[in-house]
Amino acid sequence: MEVYTVTVATGTSEYSGTNNYIFMTLVGEKGESERTLLDNPGLDFCRGAVDQYRVTSKEPLGSLLLVRLEKEKYFVEDNWFCRYVTVEPPGEKPVLTFPCYRWLIGNARVEIREGTAKTLVDDSSAKLLQHRKAELQERQNTFRWVTWAAGIPRCVDAKTETDLPQDVRFDNEKRSDFEHSLQYALLELSLKKLAITFGKSWSDLDDFKRIFWKLRSPIAEYCMDHWKEDWLFGYQCLNGSNPRMITKCSVLPGNFPVTSDMVQSSMTAKTNLDKELKAGNIFLLDYAIMDGIPANTIKGKPQFIAAPLCLLYQHPDEGLIPIAIQLEQTPNLDTPIFLPRDPPLAWLLAKMWVRHSEFQVFQLLSHLLRTHLVVEVFCVATLRQLPAVHPIYKLLAPHLRYTLEINCRGRTQLISPNGIFKRVVSTGGDGLLILAQREYKVLTYRSLQPHFDFTDRGVFQVPNYFYRENSLMLWEAIHCFVSDMVSLYYHTDQNVEEDPELQAWIKDVTEEGFTELPNFGLSNKLCSKEELSTLLTVVIFTSTAQHAATNNGQFDWCAWVPNTPCTMRLPPPSDKDAVTMEMIMASLPDVGQSCVQMAITWHLGRAQPDAIPLGQYTQEHFTESLALELIETFRVKLKEIENQILDQNAGLDLQYLVLLPSRVENSITI
Repeated sequence: MEVYTVTVATGTSEYSGTNNYIFMTLVGEKGESERTLLDNPGLDFCRGAVDQYRVTSKEPLGSLLLVRLEKEKYFVEDNWFCRYVTVEPPGEKPVLTFPCYRWLIGNARVEIREGTAKTLVDDSSAKLLQHRKAELQERQNTFRWVTWAAGIPRCVDAKTETDLPQDVRFDNEKRSDFEHSLQYALLELSLKKLAITFGKSWSDLDDFKRIFWKLRSPIAEYCMDHWKEDWLFGYQCLNGSNPRMITKCSVLPGNFPVTSDMVQSSMTAKTNLDKELKAGNIFLLDYAIMDGIPANTIKGKPQFIAAPLCLLYQHPDEGLIPIAIQLEQTPNLDTPIFLPRDPPLAWLLAKMWVRHSEFQVFQLLSHLLRTHLVVEVFCVATLRQLPAVHPIYKLLAPHLRYTLEINCRGRTQLISPNGIFKRVVSTGGDGLLILAQREYKVLTYRSLQPHFDFTDRGVFQVPNYFYRENSLMLWEAIHCFVSDMVSLYYHTDQNVEEDPELQAWIKDVTEEGFTELPNFGLSNKLCSKEELSTLLTVVIFTSTAQHAATNNGQFDWCAWVPNTPCTMRLPPPSDKDAVTMEMIMASLPDVGQSCVQMAITWHLGRAQPDAIPLGQYTQEHFTESLALELIETFRVKLKEIENQILDQNAGLDLQYLVLLPSRVENSITI
């Protein structure tokens, strides 16, 4: 009689435990053990428990291939989340770990493999090859591609998050927090709105202080105090929620007729516009993508959209400052060029219009399209084409946690025909989809790699560009980690080319996910270790650092609504001298819209209570010592970056900490 000592680890989140029957069978190369009911005195499989049992076999099993777990109902249905199983074979052989990290729902049966990562060519056992095939067939039936809307990346086929399998759903604590926090924020701010509606008038910018929510955001308070200052406008172009818009300007666009005389007063005496263009000190924000986007109608009232051009100057003393703004793409008598020397309210309103366009672009393009929707493509392809034992599945799985559910919720609650954008944002309704389709047409794989992005925008020399410095450090750390992991499992380029599961994965990504994108620049074949390493770095960087850069600061920069308004209720001004405070207040979001903007940006931008920081792997998919050593080396590097960023920010009034590794989540969960 062969006796195997097994341990079974139950999940740590709410409702992970079960009182149902759990059976185990060990499957070896020479046969199977007894089907054993796992039952100790007292309660088994409690939340967070690691229980030990004995499983026997009449004959030696040889090398263990699989652990079969079965759950059967006992009185009432009680789902169970299994983290892992360890098996200690007889005869002082090494303990084997079988990662699971799956829910068993109903009368369920799952078979899990020992944790050593293996590509298809590493497997020779007919049983294991069949197990790989069956796992992928089941996943491909579960996770199907669908076109949610033409002209944007395809996504998982799920009308709402309830259509998703439990394994990719939020844990109960996350779900409860997500739903209750938004309701709490909306209720809190609706009470403020009620007080204002029946109280004082709403007629001055200072009135926004009456709904301003002081929720432990020193940057939001700093913004409220300094938002009118030109240097802070420039700072946000570099280190705000949309730090990838600004480009170097060597030649003025033909549709932006700024003259040297217009901007001379913004420059030092010994220089002029032509000299600064040649010196590389002039920069441009061009919102041409907004031109002609249909504006929303909210409660029967039309909202308004502009497509501004904004010229900025790297001033030797004042830093990056705006020096000219045109609010439409076509210059004419009704489209003046606003300048800092204009009447103060006219210049302020022009900057607000630029920031209003910034809200649309960062929320819908930099944030939603270029992180959420891009990563979902890789998430679906990974689930469909890579079995759990595959090293690339193990590498990517922690960086895809919760992404499918948060994207489903985004499609049903934020950007749907009756979602929050339709209620309060100027591009809500048809506009947001048209905007996303325009960006998707010009999306390139190259632009998802930060060093190319900074090169192509000509911004490598801009001082105080903390987003650039921090994102490049994180990119290099991730790329180094990923390259080492790839080399652990693929010794040659030929190994990459000859992995059929990996090639099916990249084909799914390019031909099913990123459809209708002939100029995206990502091949449907992977031919080298370096190509694979770069692509995996793009996926992990986008789902961690890039998402943090566009998501985590949104309450900081949008809580003070005049700084980044979600909508505008009057058309752009055509007469500089006609701008009044009444016009500004009538243009900015009303009380109700402002409350919702503040609530939703707090809800989306706040630190998540169950966040897993970059490089922390609470689910241990890898079990080999060499892989675990590489993970530890990665963590040490991230700690060095953490200390470096903290040192850079020491003593600064306005700190840039959104890319602090401890604040960057390991996946897109919000």
